Amino acid sequence: MEPFLAGIVGAGALALATSLRILKEYERAVVFRLGRARPSRGPGLIFLVPFGVERMERVSLRIIAMDIPPQDVITRDNVSVKVNAVLYFRVADPQKAILEIEDYLFATSQLAQTTLRSVIGQAELDEVLAEREKFNQILRDIIDSGTDAWGIDVTGVEVKDVDLPQEMKRALARQAEAERERRAKVISAKGELQAATDLRDAAERMSEFPASLQLRFLQTATEIAAETSSTTLFPIPLDFGGLRDLFRGDREAAAPSTASEPDEERALEGEEAKRLPSAEAEPPRPMSEKTKHVAD
Repeated sequence: MEPFLAGIVGAGALALATSLRILKEYERAVVFRLGRARPSRGPGLIFLVPFGVERMERVSLRIIAMDIPPQDVITRDNVSVKVNAVLYFRVADPQKAILEIEDYLFATSQLAQTTLRSVIGQAELDEVLAEREKFNQILRDIIDSGTDAWGIDVTGVEVKDVDLPQEMKRALARQAEAERERRAKVISAKGELQAATDLRDAAERMSEFPASLQLRFLQTATEIAAETSSTTLFPIPLDFGGLRDLFRGDREAAAPSTASEPDEERALEGEEAKRLPSAEAEPPRPMSEKTKHVAD
């Protein structure tokens, strides 16, 4: 009798040990009783009918980061690229994730790859490179709608890298270089325009005060002379303005008579010039014979 009781006690202890399960806070158990699905259980300590009457499958509710392998895609403008992304999702309904799909991880990965190729293939290369946030949202909406029936909630999709061919990389580099050169030329032209405007204003201001131009010239010469081993060039002629007028006024005041004498001399020379042609124009008259005889 004692061995029989001992066997019963041992079997009961073994059944109890195999029927108790401990689930973590982020885990749920999908229970099957004789093959039929029962409501999910957990977390904590749960009890299953022993001897194979009830079985369970653990499902994690944490967010899963799934890497989408690089996909060879031809964009709408016929550029071959490789695109990879990362998918973030979680199981929202454990029973659907177990009952509706055989392997929800594999199925979600395949759906993400197919959607990535389809969406990128309908866009141009410039849009893919410049508008990643837009395509991330499109991918998330499509994948999320496709996995709703499986109890999967997609929280985000991020396009990680767009691998371009070497020829396309060189073309983009040339395009970027040309764009930079265009901007540099535009900025330089705007700078020349502003400088010309400022120089015009400065010239107008200096024209009101001519002495300021000479002061500016002397200041520039001083700055050049401060440098060692430099050659200073002075433009000739220099417009000394007031000094020239001063020297001219002194010369006219010192010799007022000399300025009038040449005028009088020029007038006398003109009168003599008028007389000389008239005298030369009259030839000497021939002498008559009587006059010649008297003269003899």
